[in-house]
Amino acid sequence: MKKVLGCIRKAVEEYGMIKEGDVVSVGLSGGKDSIVLLHALKLYQNFSPVKYQLKAITVANGFEGFDLSSVSDWCSQNNIPYTIKHTEIGKIIFDIRKEKNPCALCAKMRRGILHDTMKETNSNVLALGHHSDDAIETLFMSMLYAGQMKTFAPITHLSRKDLWVIRPMIYATESEVIGAQRKNNLPIVENPCPADKTTTREDMKNLTRKFYKEIPNARANIMSAMKHKDQFSLLFKEDMEKR
Repeated sequence: MKKVLGCIRKAVEEYGMIKEGDVVSVGLSGGKDSIVLLHALKLYQNFSPVKYQLKAITVANGFEGFDLSSVSDWCSQNNIPYTIKHTEIGKIIFDIRKEKNPCALCAKMRRGILHDTMKETNSNVLALGHHSDDAIETLFMSMLYAGQMKTFAPITHLSRKDLWVIRPMIYATESEVIGAQRKNNLPIVENPCPADKTTTREDMKNLTRKFYKEIPNARANIMSAMKHKDQFSLLFKEDMEKR
């Protein structure tokens, strides 16, 4: 967890992700990334130079077998207010619309509900559990399937909702996140989505793993290329909004 915390501290301080008095809600999916982020931000409160409140929100898609009791109990034990929004997104996408490529629509619907729930819980900062491997996979997906060179930013302002979206684990690797989850025995919930492990992102994950195995510095070099202001200015673009 020390490595993940170090990465979070670097990102938060470098990009001013959290300000005094912020109410930060973690988008808790039930997977390893978001629970590690929630745990890390809880620990970070102990030495953060600014004071902030911490909450968690889960948007449940309505799939059978998605039991959040272990996550709910953990939040309760750690005094983290936890909100679960039950939806029928799964039914709409797979049963009614029968989407062949369900991920994009699912993500859009989940984001809308998540942003509305942020307002309901008086939260102004949404923290997502994306790490450096996610950023690289998104870049390759964008290049190979959309002919564009872009990925998500560490911090984004949603002007229509007046919300900030932050990704404090942007400097952490997936292996570091996995290690933190296992060593701290953090609860995770199996993803019941029928499209899980069959998506384009999973293909990109396998592709980048090949790069990392054959080229030891591949991950660091790609991150450096995205950050370099004189090249693509993708992930950390020079004119990115700062808080």
